[in-house]
Amino acid sequence: MSATYEVRDNESAAPPPAPAAAKAVKSTRPARPSQWTQARRSLRRHWQLYLLIAVPLAYFVIFKYIPISNAVIAFKDYSPIKGPWGSPWVGFHNFELLFQNPVFTSLVKNTFFLAGYTVLASFPIPIILAIALNEIRTGVFKKTVQLVTYAPYFISTVVVVSMTILVLSPRLGFVNDAIGLFGVPAVDFLGKPDYFRHIYVWSDVWQTTGYSAVIYLAALSGIDPALHESARIDGASRLQRIRNVDLPGIMPTAVIILILGVGNIMSIGFEKAFLLQNPLNTAQSEIIATYVYKTGLLNADFSMATAIGLFNSVVNLVLLVVVNFVAKRITGNGLWS
Repeated sequence: MSATYEVRDNESAAPPPAPAAAKAVKSTRPARPSQWTQARRSLRRHWQLYLLIAVPLAYFVIFKYIPISNAVIAFKDYSPIKGPWGSPWVGFHNFELLFQNPVFTSLVKNTFFLAGYTVLASFPIPIILAIALNEIRTGVFKKTVQLVTYAPYFISTVVVVSMTILVLSPRLGFVNDAIGLFGVPAVDFLGKPDYFRHIYVWSDVWQTTGYSAVIYLAALSGIDPALHESARIDGASRLQRIRNVDLPGIMPTAVIILILGVGNIMSIGFEKAFLLQNPLNTAQSEIIATYVYKTGLLNADFSMATAIGLFNSVVNLVLLVVVNFVAKRITGNGLWS
């Protein structure tokens, strides 16, 4: 009996295999293909998808990334005859002239205030509209509201501006006709600088709210209906379900849209601001985009216009990174999460 136990103890105490043997076992496994081999296999298997993405990728490369090289004009005394690379180098001279320009502070302030006002006004209203439409159960009324709010998005900016000018006209506009019924004299809304930002922002809200609400409706449709059923069983009211189920469900989408909106805060639309602009309201309607047009095209100062645009892009990039970092820390959602 004792001999049997000694044999079993010796078997259980057998040493592990030598490292060389373990390496020999590992070496028998097939080698992992290289990244280039994996890429070729993926291209052969999914060539249709790569072909589908080739067109938009080529668009961005040709029309977005290649023109970035011409930003060197901002650091040169550009001459159309010599071209971007043959023009003499002046360093940061154009930026020094920009920062010393008396209108520079006014341009940045007008652009920042107008864009910030637009973001603050246009961000919550589509969310409210989407939640309201999501709670409507009558199909005809819901589709009618969606059509009425979505249709203005397809109206061109020129037509929207023309409608705005006609509506607010001191002689022909029905707004002045309406306030005239109360004994208020006609007001030249577009001739007063203080009214320009309100006209710009709320006409933009009217035009884009329905389109933006579609994005939030898509996010609301992705919420699990079981969450609403559980909330109903627990006795939650409709407002409580909106606050505790709907709003958290669309929060990631809302954060992404807010980050992108703030990231483009200095790139506010040129067309509407330029079309609504007149000599009487330039104190608040002159923004960076309109100034670049007048400086670069009308005055043919391409180097200064490029320097202004490059400064604008750098500010947008800094705002995008900062807002994304803050949103990531607060909500846990960001562009690169």
